[in-house]
Amino acid sequence: MRPSYMRLVYLVHDLGDPAVLRRLDMLRPYLTAAVVIGYHRTGAAPAEVGGWPAISLGRTVDSKLGHRAWSVLRARLLLRRLQLHMVGATVVIARQLEMLVLARSAREQHAPDAVLAYECLDIHRLMVVRSPIGFALRWLERRLLLATDLLIVSSTAFVREHLAVVHGQRLPPICLVENKVLRSDLTSLPTRSLKPTGPPWRIGLFGVLRCRRSLDLLAALVRQLPGKVVVDLRGRPSYAAIPDFDSIVATTPGLRFLGAYDRRKDLAAIYGAVHFVWSIDFFEADGNSRWLLPNRLYEGGYHGVVPIALAAVETGRWLATQGAGMLLAEPLAVDLLRHFSELRPDAYAEAAAQVARVERSAWLDEGQDGERLAAALCIRRPKQHAAASTAPVTHRSR
Repeated sequence: MRPSYMRLVYLVHDLGDPAVLRRLDMLRPYLTAAVVIGYHRTGAAPAEVGGWPAISLGRTVDSKLGHRAWSVLRARLLLRRLQLHMVGATVVIARQLEMLVLARSAREQHAPDAVLAYECLDIHRLMVVRSPIGFALRWLERRLLLATDLLIVSSTAFVREHLAVVHGQRLPPICLVENKVLRSDLTSLPTRSLKPTGPPWRIGLFGVLRCRRSLDLLAALVRQLPGKVVVDLRGRPSYAAIPDFDSIVATTPGLRFLGAYDRRKDLAAIYGAVHFVWSIDFFEADGNSRWLLPNRLYEGGYHGVVPIALAAVETGRWLATQGAGMLLAEPLAVDLLRHFSELRPDAYAEAAAQVARVERSAWLDEGQDGERLAAALCIRRPKQHAAASTAPVTHRSR
C-alpha cells in the first residue's frame, strides 16, 4: 500500500531527544503538517523540532519515571489544552508508554478518526519486575495496546521477549523500524577504506552516556593496556546515572570526553577517528539492554567501524547473522582484556573487511523504511479525511 499524506501529532517524552528529530525526518516526505507535543529536560523548551512547531507540557527529570508519570497524569487532566493541536490530525504517534496514556485520551476526545501508533523503543525495568508495580504497569500496557492501531518497535526482541510473552495475540499490527542511519542526514555517501592500523586501538562510545558498567570496563581496559587502547567518549553524559562521570574521565589517562556532536554533520568525523564502536549496554541489564539494537551499531557499521558486542544479547545475535563484529562473552572484563591484548593488525584488518562486506542496507535507510512506516500508518483511513485541510494542525515554517 502506498502511503498517503499525513497530518501528524507526535507526543514525546523529551522534545530534545535526537531520535524525535530522526523520526520526523523519516516521515517528512509524507507529512502535510505536524506538531510535536511533549516535555523537555533542560533549559528552555524548544519552539520547534525539525521545522515543526513544538508545544511543551512542562519539564521532567532524566531517569525519574515516577516524576514523568505524574507529569503525564497531571497533563491528562488538562486535555483541553491539546484540542487546538489535535483537531484535524490523521495520525497520532506516542513515543514511550507514558505518552501513550496521554495520546489515547487526547485522540478519543479530539481526533477520534486518527490512527493511533505506539513507539515502543525501550522496555523500562519496572515493566518486567515481579512486583505490584510491575503487574500494574503490564495491565496498563495491555489496556493501552487494545486501543492502539499500530505498534512500532526498533528490535524484534522487544516483541519476542516481552510484548508477545505478556500480551500474546492481543497485539496490534507491528512495524519494525530499526535505528539505521538516515540517508537524508548525510551530505554524501562515504567511501569505505581501512583505517590506519593500531596500536593504539581506538574505541568509540557515542550517544547518551548512561551505562556505568560500560564506562568502568573501558576505564579499566585503558589502565591495563596503557598506550595500546584509547577510548573516545562523545555525546550527552547522564549525570543522573553516572554522577562522577567527570572525575572518572579526569583521572583515567586514555579515556577522553570530547563533548557533544551533531549527528547530521559529525558522524563521519567521529567514527573516522576510531577502529571500534562500543555497542554494549547494561543500563537495564535484566531486560531492555539485552533486547535493544542501539543507534551506534548502525552508525559505526555504516562508517566501517567494527562493533563490539556481547554475543548472548540481541546486538550480538544481529551481528552474528551479518558475519561481523567483535563478539565477547562473560566474564566481560576478562574477555575484553584478552581480545585487545592479543589483537594484531592483520586480525583487525579482517574484522574491518567483514564489516565492509555487510550489505549497505543493513546499516542505512535510503528512504525505504520511511515509506514502509508511512504506509503502515495509513492502515485506517479517517472518515472525515476530506475535511482535514481546514483543521488547525500547524504547518511547518518554510
